[in-house]
Amino acid sequence: MPDHLSAAAEIAREAGSLLAELFTQPLEISYKRRSDLVTVADRRSEALIVGRLRERFPDHAIVAEEGGNHRSSSDYCWYVDPLDGTTNYAHGFPIYCVTLGLAYRGEVIAGVVYDPTHNHLYSVERGAGAYLNDQRLHVSAIEKLSEGLVATGFPPFATNHDLNIKFYFHFTELSHGIRRAGSAALDLCNVAAGRFDGFWELKLNPWDKAAGTLLVTEAGGRVTDVQGGAFNLLGDDVFASNGLVHDQMLKVFAEVRAQSAT
Repeated sequence: MPDHLSAAAEIAREAGSLLAELFTQPLEISYKRRSDLVTVADRRSEALIVGRLRERFPDHAIVAEEGGNHRSSSDYCWYVDPLDGTTNYAHGFPIYCVTLGLAYRGEVIAGVVYDPTHNHLYSVERGAGAYLNDQRLHVSAIEKLSEGLVATGFPPFATNHDLNIKFYFHFTELSHGIRRAGSAALDLCNVAAGRFDGFWELKLNPWDKAAGTLLVTEAGGRVTDVQGGAFNLLGDDVFASNGLVHDQMLKVFAEVRAQSAT
């Protein structure tokens, strides 16, 4: 049987090295929509990843952010973000990564997130734990939201920024603070690694969250939507936490939604 995880890790490292090489060079930037950037680095990284996946797993389906998709009747599907944190990358802010997640019949079973700036490879396989390089990951032991550090994101294509700003305001007052680093995949890794106690975003594509959500659950955390429902890879929103502050944060989400509806 093919070793999906080691192949994904090798491919992510190769794509990450390409991104690191291009990082200090002048970039050609275009726009998919207002404030939604795409660079030549996104496209070159995706071409590399899709090409490698098709060589190793020719029957697998591929869904990639920049359109390098491969249709297939296979039960396996790769979700690929060749450069998560494009806006950061385009501005020379070194918070970005490559992420690949593999789903079998709609359920994520393996994935990697590679941060070339720090040479951090996050890897995960369902039932086998989550790892940073060779170190096993565990979510934090923080039990009170008031002692926690949380994170969120504001994707440029979302239409519900007003609601998220309200969430942001409330959690700023109720916790040690909020971080907004600009890479959802790395935010999820930081939950899995115990650096953040919770992370939510109201509009994420499946390639942004496939590997990261599995990292969180395999590290002992909990993943739902922001209303507490079952996580849906193809749904819009995601809420991941260490599990201990999950219900406290869900209560805040619900209260803010109720206030916004009146």
